[in-house]
Amino acid sequence: MNHVLDTHARTLVSGHAYNTMTEMMQAAVDKGLELLCITDHAPDMPGSTHLYYFTNSNMVDREHFRQKFGGKTRFLFGVELNILEGGKVDLPDSVLNMMDIVIASMHIPCIKSGTIEENTRTYLKVMENPYVNIIGHPDDGRYPVDMKAMVEGARKYDKILELNNHSLDPRCTRSSAKEIDLKMLELCKEYGQPIVVGSDAHIETEVGAHEHAYELLKQVNFPDELVLNTSVERLMKHLKK
Repeated sequence: MNHVLDTHARTLVSGHAYNTMTEMMQAAVDKGLELLCITDHAPDMPGSTHLYYFTNSNMVDREHFRQKFGGKTRFLFGVELNILEGGKVDLPDSVLNMMDIVIASMHIPCIKSGTIEENTRTYLKVMENPYVNIIGHPDDGRYPVDMKAMVEGARKYDKILELNNHSLDPRCTRSSAKEIDLKMLELCKEYGQPIVVGSDAHIETEVGAHEHAYELLKQVNFPDELVLNTSVERLMKHLKK
């Protein structure tokens, strides 16, 4: 499987990452990626940046950086939203409309876990948001969900479910990710639901690092045509950009 892009990477401004935007871009170029998405945490994550960082995003000249790094790698500027109580998120639609790509995820500092039904209902409410493209790491066992309902919701609302490589890293604090991801992948196969692999890189060495996810995809014989990392054009079509 030829993965040419990474949709999930953050920079120093997220508060718990270790490289600048240009350092992350250089890492993507060095690894031969065709596309890297910079998706810093939205403001409700402790230590993250202010709303103005995102409202100023039009000042980031994507084509300038593409040419600066040789013209072969494209860059998108987006956000990883924090899902809040009731399925709300921590940036307004007026700002989300400016983003190239929008991931929405549950994070321990931002939302308490509920029952399976409550967590699933919250995710499904987020899926109704037309600006959200990807549901990030829905494999965190600290937020148990009805995965069948999640896959059906992703199909209904035209969202992409993420297979998060960081979740599968033994150093990660999320729980039960492998078992949950296996179930998600089997259901996505059954429903013909596309997924995207995200490194969730917090440091330049992790950009494009998808090895744990590859292992799982191989294990379930997941169809290449359902993995959006194989084509920038197919990803962009799903992002409607």
